[in-house]
Amino acid sequence: MLTDIEIAQQSTLKPIREITENLGLSEQDWEPYGHTKAKLSDQLVEKLADRPDGKIILVTSINPTPAGEGKSTVTVGLGQALNKIGQKAIIALREPSLGPVMGLKGGAAGGGYSQVLPMEDINLHFTGDLHAITSANNALAAMIDNHIHRGNELNIDPRRIEWKRVMDMNDRALRQIVVGLGGPLRGVPREDGFNITVASEIMAILCLAKDLKDLKERISKIVIGYTYDEEPVTVKDLKVEGALILLLKDAIKPNLVQTTENTPAIIHGGPFANIAHGCNSLIATKTAAKLGDYVVTEAGFGADLGAEKFLDIKTRAGDFEPDAVVIVATVRALKMHGGVSKDRLTEENVDALKEGMKNLEKHIETIQSFGLPFVIAINKFPTDTEAETTTIESWCKSRDIEVALTEVWAKGGEGGVELAEKVIQKTKSDDRSFQRIYDLSDSIEDKIRKIAQNVYGADGIELSSKAKKQIALYEKNGWGEMPVCMAKTQYSLSDDPALVGRPSGFMITIRELRPSVGAGFIVVLTGDVMTMPGLPKKPAALNMDVTEDGKVVGLF
Repeated sequence: MLTDIEIAQQSTLKPIREITENLGLSEQDWEPYGHTKAKLSDQLVEKLADRPDGKIILVTSINPTPAGEGKSTVTVGLGQALNKIGQKAIIALREPSLGPVMGLKGGAAGGGYSQVLPMEDINLHFTGDLHAITSANNALAAMIDNHIHRGNELNIDPRRIEWKRVMDMNDRALRQIVVGLGGPLRGVPREDGFNITVASEIMAILCLAKDLKDLKERISKIVIGYTYDEEPVTVKDLKVEGALILLLKDAIKPNLVQTTENTPAIIHGGPFANIAHGCNSLIATKTAAKLGDYVVTEAGFGADLGAEKFLDIKTRAGDFEPDAVVIVATVRALKMHGGVSKDRLTEENVDALKEGMKNLEKHIETIQSFGLPFVIAINKFPTDTEAETTTIESWCKSRDIEVALTEVWAKGGEGGVELAEKVIQKTKSDDRSFQRIYDLSDSIEDKIRKIAQNVYGADGIELSSKAKKQIALYEKNGWGEMPVCMAKTQYSLSDDPALVGRPSGFMITIRELRPSVGAGFIVVLTGDVMTMPGLPKKPAALNMDVTEDGKVVGLF
């Protein structure tokens, strides 16, 4: 059996010019990045404003496990399948972060015969967007420390600086550091720390901005910390928004590539879903909607994280509604939610599968609470038995839930035709009444509680004393009517990663909050979630190399 990277390297890519021509783009609408990648104009949405929008299909999943769910693979396969049956479909995905690529997951561009290509470039430096975000984030950090060193005209309290440095790698040693040591010429000593780049507020802003002007306005609103009088200090106060936007002027342009079957794919932005809002850029999604009849996009991790944020945050920022949702599940992951260990997943276990179905059931209830039509996609693995896949199908059919056995990893678009046909029918359904989990007028505490109870199934929330003080401060500063962005483990509906399946009788612990005023939401940290991940005992990087002729091996 070929690996993902072997399949990718054997695929035939069309010149990117041919992909742009098929989309009806002019020379002014794009610029080449080599032979197989392009940057699209960030003004395409405005140029195509009079063109009707295509239907937006959101792909989400159950809570992920080490067994894998293949959400990105299904997203790519569904886009290919729609094109195979005569529809004009475009895929819209996030850019992978080097941290997870080098860490636990390996490559993150789909899999098998449903990949976006060139996967080596996409998984590594791509077009430099994440590097630009890293540079802008750290330029701001340098300017903050320089301002304090040069007299601190704004009266910034070094103990109350919210802004962290970032890097696009998992590095636990940098979570908490001290800067400015070494005497007067080295700056003012203070505590600091690093987040991973995809958790930077600048990443979130880039992915929610409507255009360059909106990007600059949002960056100017970033709260970097507080004065000694506890008044917020912004980027606008520092007068550096112009310099930061200069570093991002190319990063705001969406990236165009293609799949193993030459279906166009727009890959842009990559905020983490367990920390940030977990969706590709609004500009990319809107551009895809103007260029295609169907847009297949995904939101990170399970419906409790990515989908909730897509529906409560992204759709508000972009003023749109998705037309249908796909919930991805695998036999392997459901068995793990039912108590099977990772080393026993190849053994048939229908009883464990039935127990694990409770996790899928909760995510179905979440999508139903948003009032959206949906289809269950069973992402088939070679080790799945007929008894196991039939169990899922029977469970769904007994509840009048549309389900499709999907084999896009092994068969590409052909393996997703049934799913594509059922999704098309759902986009035409009148059985929809889109509504969000909370109103913006709700208090911050009520928003958090509604998500915890309605989406996670918690009994309630427990606020730390720090969180209570922060909520009071944020509402005093006029930030109370923004959405909330929950930072929570992806592995469980609760804030404890060990509680798999569908736990009950639990509370969600709210550790602290962080203002992302530029992005337009409040980040809420739960449990022990970290904004800078660490590497596993045996990182995926151990298997990676480049041959003497420049061929990448071991990426996935």
